[in-house]
Amino acid sequence: MSHASDGSRAPLTLAGVNYAYPSGGDGGGRVYELSLQVERGGMLAVVGPNGSGKTTLLRLAAGLLLPDSGQVSCCGSRTSVASRAELARKVALVGQQPALGFPYSVIEVVLMGRAPYLEGLSLESEEDLAVAHDAMRATGTDHLGGRVFDSLSSGERQRVSVARALAQQPELLLLDEPGAFLDIREQTRLYDLLEELNTSRGTAVVSVLHDLNLAALYFPTVALLNKGRLHAVGAPAEVLSYATVREVFRTDVYVAINDLTGQLNVLPIKGGAGNNE
Repeated sequence: MSHASDGSRAPLTLAGVNYAYPSGGDGGGRVYELSLQVERGGMLAVVGPNGSGKTTLLRLAAGLLLPDSGQVSCCGSRTSVASRAELARKVALVGQQPALGFPYSVIEVVLMGRAPYLEGLSLESEEDLAVAHDAMRATGTDHLGGRVFDSLSSGERQRVSVARALAQQPELLLLDEPGAFLDIREQTRLYDLLEELNTSRGTAVVSVLHDLNLAALYFPTVALLNKGRLHAVGAPAEVLSYATVREVFRTDVYVAINDLTGQLNVLPIKGGAGNNE
């Protein structure tokens, strides 16, 4: 993981990217001169205060937003010229999963991930079904196939959504706060799953997180955004230092290495936010 270089086949490259929402749109989330590269098989956590540009970065990476200037490339395709179907065969995006409001079964939801490979109104093939079932086995959701998606727990819905993303057979998996409404057990199951998929399939993973401890525990590389700019990128111990976290989040914290995990822990200090306005 590094600042952007050539990286023509890297899963994700952002080179000098600027973006501001149109007048009347989102007042935050701008990005300025953003350069970042995710290598094949990489895992990157994107962290930062609210409004720092995290979700904007993810939407740019997915091709849902096009930069005002600079260039975004996914797996060798520039998002500004690639078709939606072309990008969807390379990049999958998972957000927080509310109910769908329609009684789709789990297998129907997972098969939605095969849409980029279907032509016109053609139905799924045996190969599409095989890919979907493989994705469900990989995410531990194969026993849920006949259940209605909206009847599932939040953790189950999130794992099914990852299965749908895997059914796209992407080289790059993007996630926007996927564990935001999950309890600690489901968060652990989800990030264990993402780590396993990264290891076993070589899928590059980029996830936006608010939880700095999860970022440090699961991701070898962390990108810290602040006011739309890349403040730091590197190993968690380098990026999430006491001085940096205090400066960017404007609150006092306790930073130390966990004796059990060997990973960084970042804990807020009671009343610390009031001292750093």
